[in-house]
Amino acid sequence: MENFNFDVMSVIIGLVIGALLFMVRGFFATGKYKKELAEYKGHLATQMKITQEGTKNLTEESEKLKKENENLRITVKTLGQKPGRNELRLLNIYDAALRKMMLKAPGFAQGWEMSMQEAEREYEENEVGLKTVIKRVFSPGITHKKDDDIITPE
Repeated sequence: MENFNFDVMSVIIGLVIGALLFMVRGFFATGKYKKELAEYKGHLATQMKITQEGTKNLTEESEKLKKENENLRITVKTLGQKPGRNELRLLNIYDAALRKMMLKAPGFAQGWEMSMQEAEREYEENEVGLKTVIKRVFSPGITHKKDDDIITPE
């Protein structure tokens, strides 16, 4: 019976030592996994921080570009409403219409060219000489009368 007790005691002691070794090994493995988990958490926190900063920068840039776009839109609209813009637009429309008319009506082009040359010559004469001074001093209605009434230095 003594052998039996010794054998049972040996088995029990072996099981206790095995259990202790298993627990110690498990403790070290758990510590290793906890370290690894903490490292992964650190990497994740860093990655989330970088992503958050990038998203924040993109949002700020988007808002800035939206404001700049709105300001440019308002500026373009304001510039389009300045005095003279409607006249310039109308002038461009008339120019396009005249070019189309010249292509479609063969007799119109010759008369138009002569009228254009005459108008250019009158405009240049108005820019220099006595007509310009008279135009500045008096109302424009006086200078639009017959050209023969006004004496120009030659």
